[in-house]
This record gives sequence, structure tokens and C-alpha cells, in this order.
Amino acid sequence: PYGAPAPQGYGGAAPAGGPVVGCQVCGAAPAAQVTVRGHQGMVVIMRFLRRQGTLCRTCALATFRDMQAATLVQGWWGPLSVVITPITLLINLGALSTIRRLPEPVAPGPRPPLNPGKPVFKRPEGILALVPLGLFALAVLAVPVLLVIGLLAGPSDGGGDSDNATTPLTAGSCARNDADWPDQKLRPVDCGSPDAGLRVLAPQNGTCAPGDYIAYPEYSADGATSLCLRPVKNQ
Repeated sequence: PYGAPAPQGYGGAAPAGGPVVGCQVCGAAPAAQVTVRGHQGMVVIMRFLRRQGTLCRTCALATFRDMQAATLVQGWWGPLSVVITPITLLINLGALSTIRRLPEPVAPGPRPPLNPGKPVFKRPEGILALVPLGLFALAVLAVPVLLVIGLLAGPSDGGGDSDNATTPLTAGSCARNDADWPDQKLRPVDCGSPDAGLRVLAPQNGTCAPGDYIAYPEYSADGATSLCLRPVKNQ
């Protein structure tokens, strides 16, 4: 908070609407109660800052710009501060709205007002802060974008093996392996096709004949039976 409030009322008499409130910094009027917040992230710990007082438009704008610029540079350095800093910056926009509604001082004070300086994003601090602000905006936008993509894409088909699982192999049919053994990427084909390199057989007594391959259970109709795959010569 700033120093003690300046005397209220100017020119020896209070106006009909009530006393004129002077700025706590320079004494100019009119003035209003303004609260501007700041944040400092320090990796492990953090600081919550606040400047509150009755300020004229000029001093309030200077306070807002200084606190906002400092927060833009100092606020990001901590895991929680990455979230708290943008919230603090947004809260200060409410204070800026109050400041902008204040008219220019009409009763000068006995002390010089604070210097508002350049707007926040025309200062070096504001220009440097565009990098973390841009990254934060991308992170925020990425969440709904990924959700929309996920909804449009629908459930994953799980790759080639799942595609073949929807058309199971049956005993007596033929198949082709589109992967290199021992990997399996089986798909059913017509037995008269040149691609028919495997004859699908049911296991005898729970086993396959020597020289036969054993298909993964997911390629069977029940998803639990391992069928036999006997190599055949192409016609």
C-alpha cells in the first residue's frame, strides 16, 4: 500500500456530491480505490504481490503497467507459477477497466504523479513475455484440439492385427502372412489365389504337425484357439 491518503477536498469546500478524494501518491483528484496484483515464481517458492491504494488515473496506470510488466517476466519460474501467472495477468485487466473509467486529474496535487511510461507490450519485458505467453496459449489450445481430433478419429483400430481379427481364420481356408516370420500379420485369402501361401488347419489333439506354423489365438473365431498354418506351394 502507498503512504497515507492525501487530504480530501480541494479549494476549501467539498462538492455537493461528497468530498473529493485525492491520490495517495501525488494528491491529484479525482482518485479511486485500485488494486493491482503481481506474482513472482522462484522455482520452489513464490511471492504474491499487491499494490492497493486510492490513486488518480495517472498514478494508477503507472502502477498497473509496472506490476504487469514485472509479472510477465518474473512470474513463470515455477510449476504452479505457470498457471498462477496468467490468472494474475487476467485479474489485473479488471483493475485496468477501473483505471480507464477514471477521468484525467482536474485538481493537481502537491507532488508529481508517477510516470506511466510505455504500454506493457512496448516495453522490453512485454516483448520477452510474448514467448511464454505464446507457449501457454498453444498448450491451452492443444487440449480442445486433441479432443476434437480424438472424437473425429473415433476408437483406434489397433493396427493391422486388429483388422485381421475382424475376419477370423477358419479351418480349411487359406491365408497369407504379410510380415516376416516369426511376426504374424495374417489375412484370409482365396485358396485359388497366388497369394495363398498357407493352409489353415485345426490342431489335432491340441498340436500342429511338424513344419506347420502356429497362428496367434487372436486370429481364430473365438480368440482363444491356436490354428495350424501349413505352407503350400502357389498354384
